[in-house]
Amino acid sequence: MPTYPKPRRRLVGQSLLYSISVFASLGVFLFGYDQGVMSGIITGPHFIKYFNTPGPVELGTMVSVLEIGAFATSIAAGRVGDVIGRKGTLFIGGLVFTFGGVIQTFTIGFWSMVFGRIISGFGVGLLSTIVPIYQSEISPPNHRGALACVEFTGNIVGYAFSVWTDYFCSFIDSNLAWRIPLFIQCIIGGILAGGSLFIPESPRWLIDTDKDGEGMQVLVDLNGGDLDNTVAKAEFQEIKDKVLFERRSGEDRTYSVMWRKYKRRVLLAMSSQAFAQLNGINVISYYAPRVFEQAGWIGREAILMTGVNAIIYVLSTLPPWYLVDRWGRRPILLSGAAVMSVALAATGFWISLDVPWTPSAVVVSVIIYNAAFGYSWGPIPWLYPPEIMPLTVRAKGVSLSTCTNWAFNYIVGAGTPWLQDVIHWRLYFMHAFFCVCSFILVYFLYPETKGVPLEDMDAVFGEAPEKTNNRSSASPTENLELGSYPPEPPTKQTVGFIDRWLGRLSKYLAPRNTSYRSVESEELAPLHSGYADEHARRRESGEHSHRNSGDS
Repeated sequence: MPTYPKPRRRLVGQSLLYSISVFASLGVFLFGYDQGVMSGIITGPHFIKYFNTPGPVELGTMVSVLEIGAFATSIAAGRVGDVIGRKGTLFIGGLVFTFGGVIQTFTIGFWSMVFGRIISGFGVGLLSTIVPIYQSEISPPNHRGALACVEFTGNIVGYAFSVWTDYFCSFIDSNLAWRIPLFIQCIIGGILAGGSLFIPESPRWLIDTDKDGEGMQVLVDLNGGDLDNTVAKAEFQEIKDKVLFERRSGEDRTYSVMWRKYKRRVLLAMSSQAFAQLNGINVISYYAPRVFEQAGWIGREAILMTGVNAIIYVLSTLPPWYLVDRWGRRPILLSGAAVMSVALAATGFWISLDVPWTPSAVVVSVIIYNAAFGYSWGPIPWLYPPEIMPLTVRAKGVSLSTCTNWAFNYIVGAGTPWLQDVIHWRLYFMHAFFCVCSFILVYFLYPETKGVPLEDMDAVFGEAPEKTNNRSSASPTENLELGSYPPEPPTKQTVGFIDRWLGRLSKYLAPRNTSYRSVESEELAPLHSGYADEHARRRESGEHSHRNSGDS
């Protein structure tokens, strides 16, 4: 068996898992930063002067037009992620986001700013779809929720960092007060794009595309680096079983098939992201300084209050690290919706009173709301969709849920400045009502997924595998004939122009990482022979039973 030199030091086990999680969080850090950076600069005097005192419609367009780009690419991200892999999509997303940030930084007017925001939105759409998928596919079941919540904390750290950047840059007496915050996102995007080339690919994507050796190596490294690790071997076998069963079922991996077979899961995934926006978070994230100005805080003081709120927002995302895999997803969503509805109603009530203590009361109400969202409807809607969707259509299902997020993100972002001017404090009661609706939806329709392996999610939804050839399909290996493993190549299908282009591009986006050595086919032979032995025993057992029934 050929051998390859290994580096003396490489990350394995939990060190590798946590390092990947922290790095992947840069992707969500980026769109957290982008959400917050506009909230501070749009109230700055130099920004207002440069763009000729933009009105509510112009401000809403500049802020929310990013969601149009994100919506478009979040739909395409399902196909892109399936063809070029998860890390290749991370690379493209980081690169595109950086390019859009450069356009925003050196904008010469309203329309070039809008164009730059749309381009950055293209990158955000790819990143916001693929990061949760990648995170869920490398995480063990007992830590999957916690690691997804760590990822969301990265998003809110990005938001808080942008708010405080806006605050300190507000002391600069020139257009650099708003250009510097926009340029910082270019640096972060470049780091993400470059670093994505050095992280391992998702083992589930590798195994699904018949790169068994590479997939097994990643699983081995995630489980400590020992090729004889029984957990890694069992996980490989479970994933491969599921892949083979889905492949032998003969169904296409199209959106129409996904909708027909997994309609309930798709609707739940989409609803979680829709209510994350309808519950009112972007009224605060995008327009917090305007909210505080509406309550009585003026100018730089409004940005300072936004920064204080952002710090508490970050702290509120820490408890789910511990609670999500102990309490579960449902209790966190339900308790969060209840507190958020009360806090939003209180915000509207205090603004309507317009009394001397209204500014302080609104700050307290907004902080309570943000803390409740950060602990509940912030992280869970990014965790839930990739958990409940099966591997064959996971990228497509998550892309639909993510584009739902960006569609409602745009609706809320574009409509908020106008609604603040038209219905004033009643806006907060409207979003409090949506919080009540989300509570009812979760209580009656959302199943608990705590601690369930991704390959066992069918049981959570009461979906037994369909029968094939009049035989029970309870176990994927029962429907595989002797000699069917290792699998034959997938049936050749007509390949479109886009898929051919993405296939060529994937060769350049997946350079060999010297920290990872592909497991050779000889090392996987015991697993292959184990499958063959099992199939042989099943066949002999079936023939023996048939002879006995014939003799009788």
